[in-house]
Amino acid sequence: GTGDLTIGLARQVGREGLVLLSDINAAMLAHGRDHVIDAGLVGNVQCVQADAERLPFADASFDCVTIGFGLRNVTDKPAALASMRRVLKPGGRLLILEFSRPTLPGLEALYDLYSFRVLPLLGRVVARDAESYRYLAESIRRHPDQQTLLGMMRDAGLEDCRYHNLTGGIVAVHVGQRY
Repeated sequence: GTGDLTIGLARQVGREGLVLLSDINAAMLAHGRDHVIDAGLVGNVQCVQADAERLPFADASFDCVTIGFGLRNVTDKPAALASMRRVLKPGGRLLILEFSRPTLPGLEALYDLYSFRVLPLLGRVVARDAESYRYLAESIRRHPDQQTLLGMMRDAGLEDCRYHNLTGGIVAVHVGQRY
């Protein structure tokens, strides 16, 4: 993806650790790589073009797998979750940062107004691309809500699954562990 999570993780693991930046899209991967390079973190970061549904890594090879604002774009979410679990070492964690469903009373109506009216208008005016911003809103709505994603994680064989809502549930962090 964009490399934002990669930069944070690379700083956490230090020079002795290794972080892999991955995306299925070569252009997005190049953008993420450039972002990591601009942050001065090339020594412990590698880039790999990969499909989340079929990760090209050995079983039990990672301490942590993260996906940020990307799971909603994966076609077969159960396959991706199973693939992510497969590459986790025993005790490893999967962290998912993704748009979700607002939980605060009244927030959903405001969020829908913003997502389907304001955001495409801003996209048309600023980026001259209303359609991409309309897709963003639609992909968020098609993505499973917090409880459904939690169940999908458990179905993939992850344990101790939980989530934490951010910004009133507009975004949620889901965590699962492989034992």
